[in-house]
Amino acid sequence: MANKFMLEHISVDPKICHGQACVKGTRIPVHQILHMLANGDTVDNLLEEYTSITQEDILACIEYAAELTEEQVISDKVVA
Repeated sequence: MANKFMLEHISVDPKICHGQACVKGTRIPVHQILHMLANGDTVDNLLEEYTSITQEDILACIEYAAELTEEQVISDKVVA
């Protein structure tokens, strides 16, 4: 469930980036920020590279990903 902080920084619009979650007011997909962090970029690197985003935007991307990992997946296969 999205919280107020995330809603202030992340948007999903079918007309922007094919409906992928993006930093609000940009065409920068959340997944791009997360991939860059996972590949060793720092928050400071990202802020230098993308001058239109804030540290709060980056934290909201991380929070968005954390929310997605809380989704429960129910398998139809029995694991023995």
